[in-house]
Amino acid sequence: MSLIRTIAGATLAAATAVSVMATSQPAAAESLTIVFTHHSSVSNSFWRGVRTGFDQACEDYNADCQMLFTNTEGSIPDQINNIRTAIARQADAIVTAIANDEAICPVIKEASDRGIIVLASNVDAVSGEDCGRLSYLGQNFVDAGEVLGRNTAELFPAEGPIRILLGISAPGQTWSEERAKGIENAIAAYKAANPDREVTVERIDSGTDLAVAAERVIAYYDAHPDLTAYFDMGFWEASVARVLEERGVEAGKVLLSGFDVIPEVVEYMDKGYIQTVVNQGPYLQGYLPVVQVHLMKKQAQPAWSVDTGRGVFTPETARAALETFK
Repeated sequence: MSLIRTIAGATLAAATAVSVMATSQPAAAESLTIVFTHHSSVSNSFWRGVRTGFDQACEDYNADCQMLFTNTEGSIPDQINNIRTAIARQADAIVTAIANDEAICPVIKEASDRGIIVLASNVDAVSGEDCGRLSYLGQNFVDAGEVLGRNTAELFPAEGPIRILLGISAPGQTWSEERAKGIENAIAAYKAANPDREVTVERIDSGTDLAVAAERVIAYYDAHPDLTAYFDMGFWEASVARVLEERGVEAGKVLLSGFDVIPEVVEYMDKGYIQTVVNQGPYLQGYLPVVQVHLMKKQAQPAWSVDTGRGVFTPETARAALETFK
């Protein structure tokens, strides 16, 4: 974890150094126009952190910026409409999360054909550069899932059967499926190392709404009270923790793990209901694309990809992380 933090810190430090150098130069005659589109609504806590980084970078680099949210959580059609709005605006650059290759790559190519820089942030295309984006700034989801799976497996009880539930928050979307794949890889390794243990792994569509996720996971728990661990592909395990607390279930009876350090998650980590979280650096996912666009347009630098993090946070470190990774 220290190496990951060092890399993330160095990346941010480098970006800050570039910012200092940039602000020491005469102001550009025209501001760059950058539009950030993605698949989430304004109610999504994670994207507030991305927007914080994006807004700060736009201020630091004197860019004309706009972040476009969807009307409903996870709406790919809304996202596509927002990308087309940015194309019509003739933006210098579009930053977008490629949650669905089939739907989003064609419109990215429309933008590229018009000479607009397109960078992927938060979610990359499965097809990578073939989608038309020039770089990806975000988490490697399979690797992050493996990290989460390994760290949670260390907390499994020493004896007895293990029952695991994976909440596939957005079935078919890259970020959700690849994180699940990584967790499954880690569980497979655990089973291979412990051939005498009975390990059951099941999947459900847990949704991308706190209330829905709680309802679906708790329904599974009611039918399987021997549940050992629940893995969420986002931060919606916080709602499961809330219901378990309300029911008087002892903290830690069901191990809860997920992604992203947000206030709701940290609250239940403090209470002992959520054991492990992997953070993906939302601030960096907002800040670094603006740095790249500036260097590409003003200094003819090529685009480059950045893994924004797979840091593991526990109840002891999460609150400090919340302040560090806004």
